[in-house]
Amino acid sequence: MKDFRPAKKRVTVTVGESVRILRELQELRQNPLAEASGIAQATISAIENDRVRLGVERAKALARALKCHPGVLVFPGWERPKGKAA
Repeated sequence: MKDFRPAKKRVTVTVGESVRILRELQELRQNPLAEASGIAQATISAIENDRVRLGVERAKALARALKCHPGVLVFPGWERPKGKAA
């Protein structure tokens, strides 16, 4: 793997955009996500448009519904510091 080069960061994604991207990748509309997460559809829309903060409890509920780790939603631009092991 000596020829491996990490990809360069090209875009910055907001918390709301990360929720929308994961939802759309799973071909979910907001209403089914609202039912699965227990969060109102209007609130999901507001989160996706960065009008409402996600918050820990909402992140947990959405992560369960989207089958991902809450950190993926809360820290969309996080990168592991260089030289740190997994």
